[in-house]
Amino acid sequence: MEFPVQTANPAKIETACLVVPVFKDGDLLPAATKLDDASERLIGQLIERGDFDARLGNVQLIPFAPGLNADRLMLVGLGARETCQEGAFRKAVDAAFGALASLPADDAAVAFNDVPVPDRACDWKARMVAEAAHRAIYRFNDFKSEPAPVPRLERVTLLVSEGGDSSAAREGSRIGDGIGQGINATRTLGNLPGNVCTPSYLAERAEQMAADSEGALTTEILDEAALEELGAHSLLSVGRGSVEPSRLIVMKYQGADDPDEAPHMLVGKGITFDSGGISLKPGDGMDEMKFDMCGAASVFGAVTSVLAIRPRVNLVAIVASAENMPDGRATKPGDIIKTLKGLSVEVLNTDAEGRLVLCDALTYAERFEPASVVDIATLTGAAIIALGHHATGLMSNDDDLALDLLDAGETAWDRAWHMPLWDEYQEQLDSNFADLANIGGRPAGTITAGCFLSRFTDKYPWAHLDIAGTAWHSGKQKGATGRPVSLLTQYLLDRASDSQVQVGED
Repeated sequence: MEFPVQTANPAKIETACLVVPVFKDGDLLPAATKLDDASERLIGQLIERGDFDARLGNVQLIPFAPGLNADRLMLVGLGARETCQEGAFRKAVDAAFGALASLPADDAAVAFNDVPVPDRACDWKARMVAEAAHRAIYRFNDFKSEPAPVPRLERVTLLVSEGGDSSAAREGSRIGDGIGQGINATRTLGNLPGNVCTPSYLAERAEQMAADSEGALTTEILDEAALEELGAHSLLSVGRGSVEPSRLIVMKYQGADDPDEAPHMLVGKGITFDSGGISLKPGDGMDEMKFDMCGAASVFGAVTSVLAIRPRVNLVAIVASAENMPDGRATKPGDIIKTLKGLSVEVLNTDAEGRLVLCDALTYAERFEPASVVDIATLTGAAIIALGHHATGLMSNDDDLALDLLDAGETAWDRAWHMPLWDEYQEQLDSNFADLANIGGRPAGTITAGCFLSRFTDKYPWAHLDIAGTAWHSGKQKGATGRPVSLLTQYLLDRASDSQVQVGED
């Protein structure tokens, strides 16, 4: 998708559709004012007569607009001026691109950079526009004999008014374009059925990404024989009941000026289908357990974004992948397994399997001597009870890392909420027969899952993102969301900026 930037008079722009945001109150924004003048006060009259209600997210298409070179004019409501914060801005942008995606239009020009958003500059607004464009045109038609029509939109021109920062808009749209690609890559992996998207499929996907990267990405795949030799018995225990072999996937990107600079790491839970194992899940909604690899999918998406943007940072991405199924070889409740770190775990519930694959991956991460490690997992239903479907749960053994992730989430508007990881919760994981149990009971289930992982992260700054409530939608809009790719990519971009500042100070 292309995102050129123009500063020309919007009335002279030749495009299939010109998108103009409008507040319910006050004067028209700069681009809208010029268009209103050129069209014999068309916009002003529509508002004055009540033919267009500028409530937030309301869209009205005007097929013919006199005095303009655009084929169509689209008005988008911003609501009240004083309530136009980040969330309102994104809602208006999403509404516009949702409408654009249904039009027989190859290109559009949008004037969202005119919208004043407190504490957000031109680059942020351009980035949000580019991300929204990618989200809007996404369709998952891979398995339909009569696929739904695919949006034609391929080019979105960002209009910057006089005095605006064109270079910042270009950079913002470049980053938004890369993040949008990563979001949609994550959605596709999440939406694929479990009989297609297996641990082996993910491994092949990583190898293909490396082959397509022109040397920017390298990949190493550890199969079950290698994992057995390594001692990753916890990861292997989860896939023991499946015919699909487990995999540990390692992807490396070196973008920092110093190739020896400590890498930042992303670790994703890749349970490609979670039946619960012997602790079998109820049948209702079990089809959605193909989404249990969305942590891994978000890691693939973040790598996709990094390859598109090419930040100056070193990254190691690990995906621990298995299929959790019941059969005669499957791990049973009461079994005791030995982890790669050497700790023994009593498996009280085989449906608490994500932490069992992640703990070995987190131990494996030690060999890279990382600057930070962030794991991403659809880990607990308790996260949905605590936070609903809006915020990702965040726990960390390092307050600075936690704050960095929270800040990245605010910038990306892909927000997380910091939850406690106090020592008092660790007692819930006590076992009579092993070093620890894999569950700590119903109280504070999200936190005790984080406590379990923390036992394997004492060698580096670590944070855990529980995305059980944010990784996919249910119901009529069922499908992967692509979160938290935007948060993860922003975090890595911030680390690249930090590195560059430090180099300059030296």
